[in-house]
Amino acid sequence: MKNKHAEMIKELSDRELVFHLYLTQIILLTIAVILGMILFDDVGEFTQLFNWEDRNILLIGGGAGLVVVLLDFTLMKILPSSYYDDGGLNERIFRNRSISHIALMAAMISISEEILFRGIIQTNVGLVFASIIFAVIHYRYLFNWFLFLNIILLSFFIGYLYEVTGNLVVTIFMHFIIDFLLGVLIKYRNNKQEGMFNE
Repeated sequence: MKNKHAEMIKELSDRELVFHLYLTQIILLTIAVILGMILFDDVGEFTQLFNWEDRNILLIGGGAGLVVVLLDFTLMKILPSSYYDDGGLNERIFRNRSISHIALMAAMISISEEILFRGIIQTNVGLVFASIIFAVIHYRYLFNWFLFLNIILLSFFIGYLYEVTGNLVVTIFMHFIIDFLLGVLIKYRNNKQEGMFNE
């Protein structure tokens, strides 16, 4: 199964991978809208999950996002590269993108995933169920025990912060910070390696 998935990914061009990333996020948002119409009494009940004036957006969301990225960056330096091997998918998605495109991708991923998993599922079914589904939906990580453990712990952590703050904007911003900074890190690490080979 792992080999079949890896082969399927290799057959796709970088452009096709990015297209599939956007398509996946649109599908998740569509699912969120459908479930939201079923599980919430009205739109007002859903919009109460967003508090744009909450200082916890920067303090907790931004702070926790930076802590996760710093921890990840530290572990990348310490652990063997095989621990972070996702089959090269993240590298292929981010390596040739502009900073603004990485920001756009990170924004779309964080908004769609947090609305569905925290705003819709966790609000109505609970932290454990939402966190497990969030981890499983990141299918490629199932083949690497470290990445799978990583995504489960991260999912529970984001879910816990949502429980504490009650504000979906906090977790969206945290998720954005993580994806954006790691995407930029992958881009520059790849560019640096290419520069070394070209010398």
